[in-house]
Amino acid sequence: MKKFIQAIKDISKIEELKNKILLTLGFMVVYRFAAQVSLPGIDVNAAQEALKNQAGEGGLLDILNMFTGGAFAQASVMALGIMPYISASIVVQLMGIAVPYLQKLQKDGESGRKKINQITRWLTIGITAVQGPAYITNLSSLIPESAMYLSGGMFWISSMVLLTSGTIFAMWLGEKITDKGIGNGISLLIMIGIIARFPGAFVQEFTSRIAESNGGAIMILIEVVVWFAVILACILLVTAVRKIGVQYARKTIAGNVKDVAGAREYIPLKLNSAGVMPIIFAQAIMFVPGAIANSASNESVKSIAASFSDINGLGYNLVFALLIIIFSYFYTAITIQTNKMAEDLKRSNGFIPGVRPGEETANMLDSILSKITLPGSLFLALLAILPAIVVKFGIQQSWAIFYGGTSLIIMVGVAIDTIQQINSHLLNRHYDGLMKTGSKRKSVA
Repeated sequence: MKKFIQAIKDISKIEELKNKILLTLGFMVVYRFAAQVSLPGIDVNAAQEALKNQAGEGGLLDILNMFTGGAFAQASVMALGIMPYISASIVVQLMGIAVPYLQKLQKDGESGRKKINQITRWLTIGITAVQGPAYITNLSSLIPESAMYLSGGMFWISSMVLLTSGTIFAMWLGEKITDKGIGNGISLLIMIGIIARFPGAFVQEFTSRIAESNGGAIMILIEVVVWFAVILACILLVTAVRKIGVQYARKTIAGNVKDVAGAREYIPLKLNSAGVMPIIFAQAIMFVPGAIANSASNESVKSIAASFSDINGLGYNLVFALLIIIFSYFYTAITIQTNKMAEDLKRSNGFIPGVRPGEETANMLDSILSKITLPGSLFLALLAILPAIVVKFGIQQSWAIFYGGTSLIIMVGVAIDTIQQINSHLLNRHYDGLMKTGSKRKSVA
C-alpha cells in the first residue's frame, strides 16, 4: 500500500501525466452527466419505469443498458451510447478481411488509419439511423399516450436528432480521451457505464442479505471473497500469453571484424486473442430465440424458443457457451494472421529455432494458436455463464452480472490497459510503475 501511495505521489509530480488523468476524469464526468438528460416530450418517470422493466428481463437489452450505464432504461439522449460506434468498428474490421480497398488502407499507415476512422464515423451515423427509430418505436409502444407530451413527427424528429447527437458526442469524447487523455477512450466510456451500476447492485444485494435476514454478513463476506477470486481469474485470462522464442540473424558492424550476435526475443501469443468479442457475438445471436418467441404463432415453436430465452436456463447457457467457443476460434482466425507474422519475421531476418522461415513458420504458429485457443475459449465460456451459475445460489441478478460475463472482462481488460499506459509514463520519467515494488529510480538526466 505504501508503494502504491508513493506511485500516486510520483504521478502528481509529472505535469503531463497528471493533466492527462484529470482530463480523462473530466470527460468521463461529462459523459455521465449527459447520460442523465432525458429525451423531451415524454413523462420521464413513466418512460423510465417501462424501460427498466423491459431491460430487467435480461438478454441483449440488459447488456445494452449495462454498457450505457443505465441510460437506455432512462430514456436518455445517450440511450444508444457508444454502442453504434462499437458496431461500426466491428463491421469495418470484418470488412477489412474481404474488401480490397480497406485492406489497402490498413497498409497505408497513418493516412490509411485516418480514412478508416472517417469511414467508421459515417457508418456509426448510419447504424444510429437504424437503431434510433427502433428505440423510439419501442419507447412509444411501452408508455401510454397520456405520458406523451409530444406526438407524431415532432417527437420522432426531436428524438432522432438528440439520439444521433448523443452518439456522436460520445464518439467524440472517446476519441478525445484517446488522443489527449490516458487509456482507450471508447473502452473507458463503456467501463464507466458498467461501474455506474456497481454501487446500486451491491446495495441491493447487501439489503437482501442483511435487512431480509437472507444469510447475513457472512454471506456478503463469502460473496466478496469469491468475487475477488473471479477477478483474479479474469486477470489471468487477459494477461496469459504463450511465448514463442525468436532468434535474429547475426550482424557484422562495419569496420569491425567481430560479429554481433542477433537479439533473442519472443512472439507473445495471447491465450484469449479474441478478447470479449466472442461473448458480444454470441449474445447477439442468443437474442434471436427471444424475438422468435415473441412473434411466433405456433405454440410448439414459441415454447422451444422461449426455453432458450431464459438467460439463467440450462439450455440457454449451454448454447451460449458453445457459441463463445466457436466465435473464439473464428475471431482469432480473422484477426491473428499467422502468414503475415511469418512473412514479417522473415523480412526482418528473424526465425524460430529449428523451424524454417516462411510457410513452415506460419504453420507452426497457426498450430500453437489453435491449441492455446481451446483452453482460452473454454475459460472465457465459463466466465461468461458464471453469472447464471451464481444466481442459483441466491445472488441477485443485478449483482451476479459482476461475477463474470462481458462486464467483468471489459472492466479488467480496460483497467490493465490503462495501468500499463500510466506505467509507461512513470518508467519513461525514471519512476517505478504504478503496481511495481521497489524504490523510486534515480534520474540519469
